[in-house]
Amino acid sequence: MIFDVLTLFPEMIENYCGFSIMKRAIDGGIVTINAINPRDFTLNKHKKVDDTPYGGGAGMVLMPQPYVDAYESIKQCDNTVTVMLSPQGEPLNDNIVNDLAKYDQMILLCGHYEGFDERIREIIKPREISLGDFVLTGGELPALCLIDAVSRKLDGTLGKIESAAEDSFSNGLLEYPHYTKPRVYRGLKVPEVLLNGNHKDINEFRLEKSVERTKTKRPDLYKKWVENK
Repeated sequence: MIFDVLTLFPEMIENYCGFSIMKRAIDGGIVTINAINPRDFTLNKHKKVDDTPYGGGAGMVLMPQPYVDAYESIKQCDNTVTVMLSPQGEPLNDNIVNDLAKYDQMILLCGHYEGFDERIREIIKPREISLGDFVLTGGELPALCLIDAVSRKLDGTLGKIESAAEDSFSNGLLEYPHYTKPRVYRGLKVPEVLLNGNHKDINEFRLEKSVERTKTKRPDLYKKWVENK
């Protein structure tokens, strides 16, 4: 998948993607990350991309020309989705991540200041996505969260595709608890069922713990899971 990110701070995107699983995905040709700076497209000699809002008010608004021109400079394939990271968007969840992972290209618009001139929305017509009911300084962190979450769904990003299939929310439940060596630590023992090699018992134990954990920590998810059983 190709991720094209319109951002005033391309180093934020590039630096994060230079480590760990994302770096391996890039090196393996599974994902491509392009950071495009709208300042490179401004017609203003001072590289200005924002201005005061018409009608008054606090803060600065991102101007349409640099962003629209930057967006239109991107070569799009047939299977492309454009996403604007915005507090006004639909809350991100695993179903949306799965849907986005079906595309071959994703263009992400990262905002700043008081947000985008409304004409950017009207011209580009992006899908708007939010991390939740709170406001961040810029769209780079939400964009990176989205890139990371979607990349995990792509075959080859993780060592085993099952790793993503067993994540929290993948089956409507929170993930079961994990254990590793040593078997006993400060008097706390690894559950015996995980040591006996019986995969049927292990799967039943893990499902039981997932249900128990979801019911306790996220009763809203548990209720949906029960309704959809």
